[in-house]
Amino acid sequence: MKVTFLGTGTSQGIPFIGCPCPVCTSANKKDNRLRSAVWIETPQASIVIDSGPDFRYQMLRAKVHRLDAIIITHGHKDHIAGLDDVRAYNYFDQRPMQVYATEETQETLKREFQYIFSGASYPGIPQVDLNTITASKPFSINGLTITPIKLLHYKLEVLGFRIGDFTYITDASYIAPEELAKAKGSKAMVLNALRHEPHISHYTLSQAIEVGKSAQVDEVYFTHISHQLGLHDVVDSDLPEGMHLAYDGLELQF
Repeated sequence: MKVTFLGTGTSQGIPFIGCPCPVCTSANKKDNRLRSAVWIETPQASIVIDSGPDFRYQMLRAKVHRLDAIIITHGHKDHIAGLDDVRAYNYFDQRPMQVYATEETQETLKREFQYIFSGASYPGIPQVDLNTITASKPFSINGLTITPIKLLHYKLEVLGFRIGDFTYITDASYIAPEELAKAKGSKAMVLNALRHEPHISHYTLSQAIEVGKSAQVDEVYFTHISHQLGLHDVVDSDLPEGMHLAYDGLELQF
């Protein structure tokens, strides 16, 4: 399995519009972050988790020529806004894009992309098949088993996922012990770490470090990063052993 980080930034991305801070003006490519998403490639399937506002550019930059499915963690704009661009895959593959999401997230998709799901048909409209998933039941895509992990994003229930030796968690502010246990034994776990200061709906870096220590995994990679966290190289060099700041374009092999 190969995992590519398509984006590692928070909802505003880095650079943040109009910001003159050292992170937003950094010449280091690792300090430029699109909205968070990952691409997972296995012999069975090519899958992207989340289709945010940068989806089109992420697909072009990573050269994602084949995409079997998109899994949505939750319905916030920075995780769904690029769904319209599945039209390209519709055109080349001559099939609807398979989208996996909870019923609650599907309601958001239907509201935000009313023209896709209205029942009207006209040339060029994105073709999407919705597949319902729940926090309590594993599901499969092309024979690849995916285990959902229930998270809280303040009061909103969102999903993380374990796929083989890889666990992906973003937009969490709380994970129950029994849900975190699903990540145990992963070779790599991704976890959101927004900034140093407390936030109502995201882990801070110090909170994410503690969660990572308790997860009993080999390596931890932090994502969904704000410009307020600091320069990539400075923050990364100060992390505990086995913990890393992810960056756009980072690839993991299992």
